[in-house]
Amino acid sequence: MSNSNGKSDHNNADLITIRPECRVMTCQKLPYFVGISGATAGATGLSMHLVVIPPGAIAAPHFHQGFETGIYVLEGQVETRYGTKLEKSSINQAGDFLFIPPGVPHTAINLSQTESARAIVSRNDPNEQENVVPYNIHPN
Repeated sequence: MSNSNGKSDHNNADLITIRPECRVMTCQKLPYFVGISGATAGATGLSMHLVVIPPGAIAAPHFHQGFETGIYVLEGQVETRYGTKLEKSSINQAGDFLFIPPGVPHTAINLSQTESARAIVSRNDPNEQENVVPYNIHPN
């Protein structure tokens, strides 16, 4: 929408509510409940989802090509291994925010063998899975 000055006018745009009812399996091999994205809300600059990490589960190593990731841990304790050889570690728990810069290889590990971990994941990428790149720490 544009106003008479040619500038965008979002005052008349509709709000969009997404209530995800089913999970999808991601490239990272974790179940997501898709929230905001280009496909669900017409977002042009972000995506936001709920990830559930089953007890003892480990995400497939990956990185996000050209996009930042913000994570807010809702429940559980998760270790994120990162770096060229996944040699660095950050342990986060409910209430923690975690920022992952673009291109940083990482994997998430639920430290509990009995409880799922849950987190909100947001990226400045409306095409959530299109820029997820699998990462092999032992390239051939």
